[in-house]
Amino acid sequence: MSGNEAAGEAAIRAGCRYYFGYPITPQNQFTEYMSWRMREAGGTFIQSESEIAAINMVFGASAAGARVMTSSSSPGISLKQEGISYLAGCELPAVIVNMNRAGPGLGDVTPSQSDYFQATRGGGHGDYRTITFGPSSIQELFDLTYLAFDLADKYRNPVLILADGILAQVMEAVKFKKTKKRLPKKPWALTGCKGRKPNFIKSLFLTPGVLETHNWKLAAKYQKIEEREVRYETYYSEDSKFFLVAYGSCARIAKGAVIEGRKEGMRLGLFRPISLWPFPYKALAKLAERGKKFLVVEMNLGQMFDDVKIAIGDKAKISFYGRPGGGIPTPKEILKEVKKR
Repeated sequence: MSGNEAAGEAAIRAGCRYYFGYPITPQNQFTEYMSWRMREAGGTFIQSESEIAAINMVFGASAAGARVMTSSSSPGISLKQEGISYLAGCELPAVIVNMNRAGPGLGDVTPSQSDYFQATRGGGHGDYRTITFGPSSIQELFDLTYLAFDLADKYRNPVLILADGILAQVMEAVKFKKTKKRLPKKPWALTGCKGRKPNFIKSLFLTPGVLETHNWKLAAKYQKIEEREVRYETYYSEDSKFFLVAYGSCARIAKGAVIEGRKEGMRLGLFRPISLWPFPYKALAKLAERGKKFLVVEMNLGQMFDDVKIAIGDKAKISFYGRPGGGIPTPKEILKEVKKR
């Protein structure tokens, strides 16, 4: 399957029965796949009149207790940001997939990692966070999309999958999960209040101090997520003194550089964040106690680089190699940069 298809199939197998989206390259295949597959599963597919309409449909379905998702690529995700802020403010679960394309502006349709800041810093207005995953294979994209629905419901919070144009369209074998899905009960949902007190879902608090209390409540939830949902992977971490740090598609390329470097006798390793938020600060900081040099590799001008600097501080030397605007590095390029340091 392509990444677009795999993420859509994972959503359906996770119990998602509502998809609202709008076409944009390179995720058009996602919308196409869901247009027929969702109907097969007995769900609802709507190609909305705009990205803004799509995210507000997601809000409505989530408020009614449904498992719901949307997908888009960079400019489309920007248009959804207000709605994502509303989801977070109202503590509504939803899954959003971003097949990152190059920017800023309309940019082009090539793969990029230029939406890292937007994905990991909230993206919209207000103090909020979205759990964010950066898969590096089609299988992992499937698995993390499946997991995203469970975490969205567990924490009543939007979850974002940050992939890119490579993962959207590359095809790989995928093993499906064989589980009987039991969806959680949602007593907070707006399902009609006959026989019970009404539920209220809102993010508007005009009484002095109430909004501040609400924000502290959200902050406590985010702290729990930071403690429980950190995910990462290391490669050749035992004896390495020089580490590459990369995520997503770029991490696969960096892994190729590690393999080639090892053939040349270099003690080279890889640290790959899987959860981009919460970022694995502690794990990376611990690795810096052994590693002397770190090279951050991204398909942008240096965005995850900031998080790596926060994690490592002055424990080791940190440098950066990036390819912005749709540029894709090769293992040979990365290895050349390693040799310069």
